[in-house]
Amino acid sequence: MGFFNRLFGRKKEEKIEEQKEKLEQELLNEELEQEVLTEEVEKNLQEEQKIEETIEPALEEINEEEIVYADKPKVEKRSFFTSLKEKLFKSREGLFGTLKNIFTGKSIVDGEMYEELEDTLVQSDIGIEMTLKIVKDLKAEVKARGVKNPEEVYPVLKDVLEGYLITENTNLDIQPGRMNVILIVGVNGVGKTTTIGKIASKLVKDGKKVVIGAADTFRAAAVEQLEEWAKRAGADLVKHPDGADPGAVVFDTLKAGEDKNADVVIIDTAGRLHNKNNLMKELEKINNIIKKKLGDQGYESILVLDGTTGQNGLTQARVFNEVTDLTGFIVTKLDGTAKGGILFSISEELKKPIKYIGVGEGIEDLREFNSKEYIQAIFD
Repeated sequence: MGFFNRLFGRKKEEKIEEQKEKLEQELLNEELEQEVLTEEVEKNLQEEQKIEETIEPALEEINEEEIVYADKPKVEKRSFFTSLKEKLFKSREGLFGTLKNIFTGKSIVDGEMYEELEDTLVQSDIGIEMTLKIVKDLKAEVKARGVKNPEEVYPVLKDVLEGYLITENTNLDIQPGRMNVILIVGVNGVGKTTTIGKIASKLVKDGKKVVIGAADTFRAAAVEQLEEWAKRAGADLVKHPDGADPGAVVFDTLKAGEDKNADVVIIDTAGRLHNKNNLMKELEKINNIIKKKLGDQGYESILVLDGTTGQNGLTQARVFNEVTDLTGFIVTKLDGTAKGGILFSISEELKKPIKYIGVGEGIEDLREFNSKEYIQAIFD
């Protein structure tokens, strides 16, 4: 047994010795690699130093003003009109771009061209009645001007459509030295509450004292949203508990406006009631409360419409105009539609002005409506 012990003992020692040698070799290799790496790093540092020495004299020659200009490039300020064209890109490239293509590449002005125009207008949700009126008026104007070239018909169409837009009383009727009232109506989802907040913000920035009445008591979210907008704008808010009588909110809002010597009182209303009769009764009551407080003084009654809804928006306009004597419209979300024909339909059929258009989320994106600027933005 002693022999085997000595034999296995030697083998064990030899194995340990082999492992030691292997470990020493690995350590040696690591040291060599580290030396190579260190040499490479030093070499890179030397090269960087040379580059810096080369660049520094050149940098000293650069004028200080040029360095500032490089850091802060001059940004060209976009005009209001340029911004509007960008916001209405979808409409300009959609419906109105398609209309332009109808008159391109044709040799004569004929019935086929007008039929193609009719099809395009109907498909673009302008409506059959309005489409027939547009084509009829266009034919008459083309004949009166003696236009023979199809490509010259497009500018005529532009003039015809512009003629449908009401240009009088497009601004809010805000008279100094009295409490002005703006009643805002419209269905849920059109951006009514946000629009009220934006109008309030604009008026406050113009130095007006504003009181907002949260008379849409059926939706707690609407009241909360108005409350947030009122804080942002610096306007006062009158609200009642959920489900309260909207007429009572309107009465208290008008009283608060009077007590605070407010320049403008803006009243939100419910966007959805069970049926048209309920809607008529509710708005009739609200209008009576306002008229009783104001006497013979007029006030704004404005319908907010979603510009993407097309003919449905026109139907809403008809119903609300029966319910309350509208003084104008605000059309929102026009930056999100490739159509935009609703403006011509409601303006021509109901003969009421468009006060504002909404072309984005920002406060500045609620624009006072200018028919010429709008026509240029979508046709050019």
